[in-house]
Amino acid sequence: MIGGKKSTLRNVRQRSVRIAAAIFLLPALLFIVIYILYPIIDTFINSAMDWRGMGRRRTFSGLANWFSLMKDLHFWQAFTNNIKIMFLSLLFQVPFAMALATFLDFNGRKAYIFKVVWFLPYLLSSVAVGVLFKFALDANYGIFGSISALFGKGAVDLLGNPSLALYAVIGVVCWQFIPFYMVLYLAAYGTIPVELYEAACIDGASRNQYFWRVSLPLLRPTIISGMILSIIGSLKYFDLIYVMTGGGPGVATELMATYMYRNSFIRLNMGYGSTVAAGMFILITLIALITVTALNKKTTV
Repeated sequence: MIGGKKSTLRNVRQRSVRIAAAIFLLPALLFIVIYILYPIIDTFINSAMDWRGMGRRRTFSGLANWFSLMKDLHFWQAFTNNIKIMFLSLLFQVPFAMALATFLDFNGRKAYIFKVVWFLPYLLSSVAVGVLFKFALDANYGIFGSISALFGKGAVDLLGNPSLALYAVIGVVCWQFIPFYMVLYLAAYGTIPVELYEAACIDGASRNQYFWRVSLPLLRPTIISGMILSIIGSLKYFDLIYVMTGGGPGVATELMATYMYRNSFIRLNMGYGSTVAAGMFILITLIALITVTALNKKTTV
């Protein structure tokens, strides 16, 4: 009898826990369905339509947009530019952010002013940063143009030069987002017990030895997380690049997101723009899955 009562109470408690969990999860699930799942599904549906984006008149075109996308050299050039940004962002953002975080961790409160100043670029909106550097890199009146004029030389057109524009944009992207990864790695430093540093000092380890043999292995999971965030972010940049160059000159700084926007809202070809967005979603998902799998394999080895 007693055992039956305990079983009944346990079932009631489990049922109440499940009901409470469902109630608390329901708003989040609704937001996910409405703002994530539905737009993704609708994008794939629109990719099979011939639609200008205005009005309800849509014509089913099957896989015609997808065949056009596969042969679209403009799209693959935009994808190549995204890949370049991805690799160069990894090359600069992660090591520089790690160096800044290490400096701040070693110096503690003495480096508080550096922590504030270095984090300021990330607090600015991407549109504001884009406008700022569009004028700062102006061929005639920008920073480099003014310096060149002092030495009696001509204009320095970084954003108007097809061979330099993408790298100038990448430099601005790194300048804005390095502080984010700096704070991420600095927070990871805070999880390392102080006792490990004290034990290393007692054993006669220098700061360099402590960093390479103690800190870095412990920070590896956070570094990998930062790399994944950098890769995903690099594949979906839009606002800063669109404000600075609009994807130009030509297609020198065209990215998948700017190409999608151009087709959807400037050329009013929402069907093909949705196809570009769907292709962008597939490519980003594949690259993210491959990256996570590869990095996790290296971590477990």
